[in-house]
Amino acid sequence: MRLKLFYFLFLSVIWAHSQSENEYELRTIAFYNLENLFDTKNDTLIYDDDRTPEGKDAWTQERYDHKLGQLSKVISQIGLDISKNPPDILGVCEVENKQVLQDLVNHQNLRKYDYGIVHFDSPDERGIDVALLYRKSVFIPMAFESRRLLLSKDNDKRDYTRDQLVVEGLLDNERIHFIVNHWPSRSGGEARSRPFRLAAAKLNKRIIDSIQRNNSLAKIISMGDFNDDPVNPSMKRVLGVKGKKKQLEAMSLFGPMEKLFRKGAGSLAYRDKWNVFDQIYMTANLVNSKKEHYSFWKARIFTPSFIIDPKGKYKGYPLRSYAGGSYIGGYSDHFPVYIYLVREVGSP
Repeated sequence: MRLKLFYFLFLSVIWAHSQSENEYELRTIAFYNLENLFDTKNDTLIYDDDRTPEGKDAWTQERYDHKLGQLSKVISQIGLDISKNPPDILGVCEVENKQVLQDLVNHQNLRKYDYGIVHFDSPDERGIDVALLYRKSVFIPMAFESRRLLLSKDNDKRDYTRDQLVVEGLLDNERIHFIVNHWPSRSGGEARSRPFRLAAAKLNKRIIDSIQRNNSLAKIISMGDFNDDPVNPSMKRVLGVKGKKKQLEAMSLFGPMEKLFRKGAGSLAYRDKWNVFDQIYMTANLVNSKKEHYSFWKARIFTPSFIIDPKGKYKGYPLRSYAGGSYIGGYSDHFPVYIYLVREVGSP
């Protein structure tokens, strides 16, 4: 009798333990500045002369192919240590056209993951655009548009820059909006160029507000190279991005990159100062959502040793394609950033 009772209790403990071990789905959302991914052709409508075989950078087919191999190698490993797959969603910037993206996703390092592309040509004078890459097996785009940022120079002439890309779709049947950004640079100095980024932030806020007016429960993730840190006015004053979960209200935006910035981390470096210009932020309902819906887990900057410059003046910086005017055949002048989303899918 005692043996039967012991056996019954033993089975009860095993059953209870098995019920608590729920399965989870994990998705990686990433952003990567690809640092001037141009083809070798001279496009007379944009300033791409340097990135041609006859140009200053001597941008040959061999160098272009090498760049594709380098970038695809990095992308194939982002988040791989935990998710076992490369990014499910990847925002990119500094791409010349859709063809270079097709060459990238068709590279042998990425081909098997079957990435789709959402891309629009923007009016940027350098001819660089933003785009969204997605694994077709997990994400279905439903609607997408390119939102123009209208800027004027001091002489009232138009300053042509990148559009903001908005993509709505189903991530494993869960509706999410993605916004991909590449805000105006700090050329001419941070203070002088600040109004341009404030204007970009206002456009981003209008996009988010318009989505939320149609659906107050909409889940939105905005990502990009903002050329601003998480503590700058564009993020804090215009968008009101919060760096701590306890500060969040129902319609707040949460920026997990602020914590990394305050710890001294960086996605790029300039004159020995690290910045987190590459950021991902999201609506509060992606932070404290129900277990059966995707929720933010953690944010990271992808810094494996092979994409870090090992020596010289730029030791410790991202290992880029060109440094000091010389070709070194690296990857990009930015590190990728990424977040994990996780949701519970039930008992095993």
